[in-house]
Amino acid sequence: MNPGEDQQRDRNTLLAERRTDLALKRSMIASERTLMAWIRTSISMIGFGFTMYKFFQYLPSEIAKGDTPHLNAPRNLGLTLIALGTLALAGATWQHRTFLREIGASQPHHLWSISIVVAIAVVLIGIVTFYGVLLKQGPF
Repeated sequence: MNPGEDQQRDRNTLLAERRTDLALKRSMIASERTLMAWIRTSISMIGFGFTMYKFFQYLPSEIAKGDTPHLNAPRNLGLTLIALGTLALAGATWQHRTFLREIGASQPHHLWSISIVVAIAVVLIGIVTFYGVLLKQGPF
């Protein structure tokens, strides 16, 4: 081998490594977008469940007349939506972290992004909301 071939091989190796790094970053960003979509969906489910619970809580005239055959149905539906949104986001967060580990994103700044922090915060808010509606306590 002459020095020109070694130099060409090194250049090709560097280009291949750069392409691999860019592909890894694209995969990480795609996973972040997916997690953000799950956050959006979960916030909608948690919010809609809480809204249903609060909306039907303020129908005292219907309750006083006894026209509501299933008094706890709106509360149960609200609890179901809150639980579903919270569990879906917890699963999506776990799947995102697992995917990042599988593709080799082992640096701490890769594993802890803003999306992960927001997802964890929304899961905690969902848990607090679920127990607040379930136990009928809290500021709601």
